[in-house]
Amino acid sequence: MAERPARKPRRAHSAQVVRTERLTPHMQRVVLGGEGLSQFTAGTHTDHYVKLLFPPNEGITYPEPFDLERIREELPREQWPVTRTYTVRAWDPEVRELTLDFVLHGDEGLAGPWAMRVRPGDTVRFMGPGGAYAPDPDADWHLLAGDESALPAIAAALEALPDGADVRAFIEVAGPEEEQKINSDAEVVWLHRGDRPVGEALVEAVRALPFPQGRVHAFVHGEAACVKELRRLLRIEHQVPREDLSISGYWRLGHNEDGWQASKRDWNARIEAEQEGADASAA
Repeated sequence: MAERPARKPRRAHSAQVVRTERLTPHMQRVVLGGEGLSQFTAGTHTDHYVKLLFPPNEGITYPEPFDLERIREELPREQWPVTRTYTVRAWDPEVRELTLDFVLHGDEGLAGPWAMRVRPGDTVRFMGPGGAYAPDPDADWHLLAGDESALPAIAAALEALPDGADVRAFIEVAGPEEEQKINSDAEVVWLHRGDRPVGEALVEAVRALPFPQGRVHAFVHGEAACVKELRRLLRIEHQVPREDLSISGYWRLGHNEDGWQASKRDWNARIEAEQEGADASAA
């Protein structure tokens, strides 16, 4: 039996903060640059993401050069870096600048407070990029739907589409103050949540959408319970093939990223199995 090839060590990128900008009351932009991005590349996926690496508390420092494999071999687990996943809003290979947008929840969480207090020259390390979706130019029309967490990826997708593309885009945000300018001629329907539960307005809007004729390529991401309802709508009621649908919960109410990522694969598999079963029963 042939031996399995050794797993290639994962390399962390190191970058410096170039500038920051408050886009809306609850969205902060951080632009990264520096020589540490000389080996970073991103392709055509509009949902590229990176995993930022944070010490679990301010009292921990790591030896230089930073080596994630060595850290995990030599330090106790409670001292390992904590990861937080963020979509690449933009990557400029000519000037080597990486733009990330952060949803802010006050002092809650890890990455949001870091994004609010970080200053030019500060160092951040991250893994990636990952990603799997880009709008299919052969699709007849495109459906993009999500909440604030999906806004950067939806904006990147809209800006990648050619002018005149047939698009239905829905973005749920807290209120009108959270709307953003997107460099696209596509019309975006901004759904203002107000005091309603997260995702409720988004589900209603997509459910009420008259589906155009032809093949749709869909990108639907956001809070997990909302995504579950939209998955059922698209896969079962509208019979959108799995290969034409990028859909997943970016987060889940009541869970931090560590808890959600630990259960996300099983959650998605269970929901997909339930809906495949419902689809088969209806056939």
